[in-house]
Amino acid sequence: MTLTVTLILIAIALTVAVFAGWRGARPWDPSKGVRMAPWRFIMVMAGAVLFILLVHLGTLLGVPQRTY
Repeated sequence: MTLTVTLILIAIALTVAVFAGWRGARPWDPSKGVRMAPWRFIMVMAGAVLFILLVHLGTLLGVPQRTY
């Protein structure tokens, strides 16, 4: 994956994580019915994808990997 694609995916994953975190933190409103989207789970998954993409970005920028 190129650097441009990686940066675009990082921006998308960050946006999804922030939006899902905002939606998941809102109080439940029984008059609107049941929540159909698991916003907290979506936030955690977007955060995991974001972490993987940040590691990939580091390898693209030449950050040395530590070997033991």
